[in-house]
Amino acid sequence: MAAQESFDGLRAYRLDVNVLMTLAAIGAAMIGRWAEGGTLIFLFSLSNTLEHYALERTKSAVRALMDLRPAEARLQIASGTKQVPVEILNVGDLILIKPGEKIPADGQITAGRTTVDRSTFTGESIPVECDVRDEVLAGSLNLSGQITVRVSKRAADTALAAIIHRVEQAQSGRVPTNTFVQWFGQRYTIGVLAGAALFAIVPPLLFDGAWRASSYRSLTLLVVASPCALIISTPAAVLSAIGRAARRGVLFKGGSHLLAIGTVKAIAFDKTGTLTQGRATVTDIHPLNGAGQQDLLALAAAVEAASTHPLAQGIVSTALKKDISIPAVENATTIPGLGASGNVTFKGSSQRILVGNRRMFTAEGFTIDGVVEEAMQRLEEEGKTAVLVGSDRILGVIALEDPPRPLATEISQRLHEVGAHSISMLTGDHRRVAVAMAQRLGIDNVRAELLPEEKADAVMELMREHRRVAVVGDGVNDAPALASATIGIAMGGAKNDVVLETADVVLMSDDLSRLPFAMRLSQRTRRTIVQNLTFALIVIALLLVGTFYGKIPLPLAVVGHEGSTLLVVLNSLRLLWFR
Repeated sequence: MAAQESFDGLRAYRLDVNVLMTLAAIGAAMIGRWAEGGTLIFLFSLSNTLEHYALERTKSAVRALMDLRPAEARLQIASGTKQVPVEILNVGDLILIKPGEKIPADGQITAGRTTVDRSTFTGESIPVECDVRDEVLAGSLNLSGQITVRVSKRAADTALAAIIHRVEQAQSGRVPTNTFVQWFGQRYTIGVLAGAALFAIVPPLLFDGAWRASSYRSLTLLVVASPCALIISTPAAVLSAIGRAARRGVLFKGGSHLLAIGTVKAIAFDKTGTLTQGRATVTDIHPLNGAGQQDLLALAAAVEAASTHPLAQGIVSTALKKDISIPAVENATTIPGLGASGNVTFKGSSQRILVGNRRMFTAEGFTIDGVVEEAMQRLEEEGKTAVLVGSDRILGVIALEDPPRPLATEISQRLHEVGAHSISMLTGDHRRVAVAMAQRLGIDNVRAELLPEEKADAVMELMREHRRVAVVGDGVNDAPALASATIGIAMGGAKNDVVLETADVVLMSDDLSRLPFAMRLSQRTRRTIVQNLTFALIVIALLLVGTFYGKIPLPLAVVGHEGSTLLVVLNSLRLLWFR
């Protein structure tokens, strides 16, 4: 195999370690050292086999994801159900999933209630309760109830397929350290070949040395100077770490992002849906100017029905729970960071309805009087988000509360422990709401009332101060900030295709503890690479010195060379069990 790979490398004008090993084996045979040449080829082949086996273990964590999705689904048809391959499922198909079965496709529950185990998929250890309208993911395990699911994605487009594709891309990509090692390895190999040639020729020609002894030491030099362990140091560690992260629900879109996340000194969080649960509920409804509570909620829900923002979903879900009929809407428009508007047909007439914050209404020419401002201030001081509803006049204020995530109260301390000097909150909410939440969570800095593009400006300011900044967000509105940061991190990527394209790192579940885990894994990976490179260089240096003084026979050189390579790989494999 080494001979074939060295021949392929020479055809591509590439010199590598396979060329060195092949030349050493041929040279050993030419001077009658058949046994030592055979030992070299055997140990080198054994080392390559063990190396490939070890690296294959790092990919098995990702390939195991492919086995999560069942091969068939129970498709509902007019006469009942029938088993069909998951590949032929179309968007809109209804599938039946019984307790104990794996979910075959991404979709939305249309009937039934259950708990779903997503632990292998997202790393969440606690099953999630799911009801009608909740999203479920291919590869999850349906635990307790029979459910009917409307397919939302074809098999090739599911979140599971996206994860596998992304991790495979990350594993095939190069990181800066590895790129340097590859560049260095090419030139180093040329230097070794030149040095070995001089070792063989100079002593007999200039110092009356024996050709046989010089050739033997030259062959030994070829073996001990081969940079096998050096070249494998970085990719072995990075592949192991990426595989481990994938099984814990952290998706790195490249090895460079894996190594970079552990070096950030400041972290900025979006508030809604990231630090909070993203499940806002309406707590207060204050109608004004003759509007009724139910009418106010119905108009707001009509405009927000098409939006995916957590506050919008909170308004819609509250209206549905109160059995309020949601009117039809036309020309619905969402304005990131401000609110939404649309033409709502209500009680026989069509009117343009706006739902949003102060900035939206001010931009539209509204005057916010003392009564409205007093109501909003009181709600915001309680940590609630106050949303205005209006047409030709302000019709009222709706307050929503989005509770923090379970681990959000301790995330600031844990991130400080892993090296983050500054924790910030970036939000479009009013400053009073943001400050109340930040104090509750122990956040260092607050930047409030920001539009999406202003969040990007805030990130640039943080980068000027701290140089390396990570931004954590959960949706499209956070895209400018994610793109501006050193590392963009998306929350809940298992439910959002957009963040898979925007972010450098995706936390597939909504568990904030994945972030300090990812940073610690990055730091451990960097230490492992340094250990590998240091060990490989020390072994090469010792073997070279021993060869120069004629103290190392060829068999010992082979054992030292292959042994160091194997130890580097085994050291990297420890990352597969990192906790």
